[in-house]
Amino acid sequence: MRNDMKALAKLKPEVGLWMDHRPVPEIGPDDVLIRIRKTGICGTDIHIWNWDEWAARTVPVGLVTGHEFAGEIVEIGKNVEGLAIGQRCSGEGHLIGKQSRQSRAGKFHLDPATRGIGVNEQGAFAEYLRLPAFNVVPLPDEIDDEIGAILDPLGNAVHTALSFDLVGEDVLITGAGPIGIMAAAVARHVGARHVVITDINQDRLDLAARVTDVVPVNVARQDLREVEGALRMKEGFDVGMEMSGSQVALDQMVENMVMGGRIAMLGIPPGKSPVDWSRIVFKAITIKGVYGREIFETWYKMIAMLENGLDIRRVITHRFKVADFREGFEIMRSGKSGKVVLDWE
Repeated sequence: MRNDMKALAKLKPEVGLWMDHRPVPEIGPDDVLIRIRKTGICGTDIHIWNWDEWAARTVPVGLVTGHEFAGEIVEIGKNVEGLAIGQRCSGEGHLIGKQSRQSRAGKFHLDPATRGIGVNEQGAFAEYLRLPAFNVVPLPDEIDDEIGAILDPLGNAVHTALSFDLVGEDVLITGAGPIGIMAAAVARHVGARHVVITDINQDRLDLAARVTDVVPVNVARQDLREVEGALRMKEGFDVGMEMSGSQVALDQMVENMVMGGRIAMLGIPPGKSPVDWSRIVFKAITIKGVYGREIFETWYKMIAMLENGLDIRRVITHRFKVADFREGFEIMRSGKSGKVVLDWE
């Protein structure tokens, strides 16, 4: 194996990423080295590309970015058991601590010391990635590298969607980005009755309809109350999933929930947003904040669903060789894509 590799890094505190050459990472006794085959471009990567306020205060200049990946184990640390060279894998990009109450209770996804690959630590937009063996998720043969590369965002969708019982329920999803669309597919797969997804981006609503059996609603043109009437819903939606990060969308969701409705909130509104708490209190609504994936329960659930017929491949709309990464980022920034996958082979 050669000593250097290609990697996409944030070399300057300005818009963009740059192809760089880096040493192949050296692994420790509890790590593995993964040869990257495919990576997905995430909304977080777009924030880093754009060098917005969050990225500028969070991401160190010089960092190799990226955290959605699939690849093959090519080296194993001396303490590692249960993994093998040549094994295909993806991995959990949240690197947890082991000392907090949450970690010691097995609630790894709630560890306050969590650091993210491609955000705080060297990431997966590279030919090789060092990863703690603890974080490795082996891929069954039924899940190819392309789907393996988007398990991270699918995990966000699964974590959000499975926050509440969906069987026979009417579900409202605000935000038809890739994660919202995948959450809609999960909701249908596990038995929701009606799944309505809203946005003001018609391209993404059209994509949602191609990916799964969902009712897409452009709220700039259509009233949600009319949609509820057409679906013969009497009191509103039972479960909401807020994926847009829009305060207007959250307000609209609250207004259209049943009494005692439940909302899982993955979207992050910018800055501080005014909230009409009286509406939430008087409607007895439960709101759950969702971050990342449950480690590792979400991974088990989504792999099982993929093996059992969950189909989210059509959410991938563009595929590029890594040499054409700029084109991939521009199509993601345009809002006219679903998931974009980069090929590192």
